[in-house]
Amino acid sequence: MLKMIEQFPDTILDGINLGKSLDLGIDFKNIRNVFVSGMGGSGIGADFIHSFVKEDIKLPFVVGKSYGLPGWVDESTFLIISSYSGNTEETISALNTGIQKAAKILVISSGGEIIKIAEKNHLPCIKLPANWSSPRACLGFSIAAQLTALMKAGLVPQDKITELENAAQFLKSESIQIKEKSIRLADALSGKMIVSYCEDHIEPVALRFRQQINENSKRLCWHQVIPEMNHNELVGWRQNNPHLAVLLLRNANDYFRNSQRMDLTKEVVSLYSGAVVELYSKGKNLIERSLYLVHLLDFVSVHLAHYNGVDPIEVKVIDYLKSELSGIKA
Repeated sequence: MLKMIEQFPDTILDGINLGKSLDLGIDFKNIRNVFVSGMGGSGIGADFIHSFVKEDIKLPFVVGKSYGLPGWVDESTFLIISSYSGNTEETISALNTGIQKAAKILVISSGGEIIKIAEKNHLPCIKLPANWSSPRACLGFSIAAQLTALMKAGLVPQDKITELENAAQFLKSESIQIKEKSIRLADALSGKMIVSYCEDHIEPVALRFRQQINENSKRLCWHQVIPEMNHNELVGWRQNNPHLAVLLLRNANDYFRNSQRMDLTKEVVSLYSGAVVELYSKGKNLIERSLYLVHLLDFVSVHLAHYNGVDPIEVKVIDYLKSELSGIKA
């Protein structure tokens, strides 16, 4: 897993090249909305894309993580189907529904049933490398392929691809510092259940970290965003719990009122938790700052797996659930 995480910047650049080399063959003149369907490690990429482009894209952009599609999806929808394995049953359901609705479909996958369906229906595909043991380690491919596809569709400016390329190079330049910092951060969080808080515009970072703690470190974790958390969850901090560690994800350019809220939130949760750690991002723009935090926290999750004595790649309980579901008639 450490080796795969180290390759994160390269997977971003490779994903951009895969996207650029594809002829979508889709008429985007009448596109009125975008819907991305994906689960787990294949779906989180879409959350980042939504964060990165929401101020630039002029059409509704929705991420779906379940079976089927909303009723408004039709022939004017650009539907992106993302499944690394190609065998995710929820995403297969969305793909089949999208075909029935005559949506404009792009498939992003390494193989499996989804590629077979795409080829049968002559749908454009971005085919990802198939030799990765953990779909969650393919986040760079997913982000880059989706963002490049939106650029080629004329829905986001070329500048976003340049920012993504620069972000990959930035991560490479920060590699040594990121690895060293991840060890110190893991030491501070070790042995505790982690609660992470952040400003709403980088929520995908907190969501990604939560998922990585779940799958890599084999621990429960939760996250919430500022300012919403100040309207409900803050009231739940009433009892001392030395087993909780709060991770505050911060940016130098956070909205000033949210920055003030974060300071006050820190003051409150410090009274009840075993540790409070502040982590500031680095980078010139949202893409760089978000991916800096992702890369750093991915390393943290693997260090915590080591401290917990668990294999970060193993996900037997998910395999069990899928196996049991396969034997139950729909």
